[in-house]
Amino acid sequence: MVQWILRLQNWLRLESYKKMFHTLREKTGSSGDARFVDGFVTASLTVSIGAMAIVGSIQDGLSGDYSTLMLKGALDAIIVCAMAASMGRGCLFSALPVGVLQGSMTALATLLHPIMTEAALANLSLVGSMLVFCVGVNLIWPRTFKPANMLPSVVIAVVYALIAQAVA
Repeated sequence: MVQWILRLQNWLRLESYKKMFHTLREKTGSSGDARFVDGFVTASLTVSIGAMAIVGSIQDGLSGDYSTLMLKGALDAIIVCAMAASMGRGCLFSALPVGVLQGSMTALATLLHPIMTEAALANLSLVGSMLVFCVGVNLIWPRTFKPANMLPSVVIAVVYALIAQAVA
């Protein structure tokens, strides 16, 4: 199973899609900033794949309780400002994918409600935390992990929980 996941992640090569963000760099007037894309991708992954982003969006969509997202927003603002100080203003544009991701998850929460069992949320939280750890390691030792290639593991974690629940 693990080998299949690794093959899928390498086959998708999500990390290679970073090249398309060079257009964003040009349109924002940051063509001279060589770190723009790395800052944008690193900050986007850091604030998008954590457990608070997923669980908070689902909680907001299902019960209207946005307290987790408000707390996450405050934490993200501090994190992104610190990252922008060292990685450039590309980090500030991470608000775009975060808004799209969290907004769509909140809107789709009613459809995802039957899928998001307690086990699925636990798996999602675990995998999200591991991905955030990988992003953190990359901040210290660049290019150690390719967390963008690992994003399918979030979906696989939920599917695994659903299969385990069906078998049990």
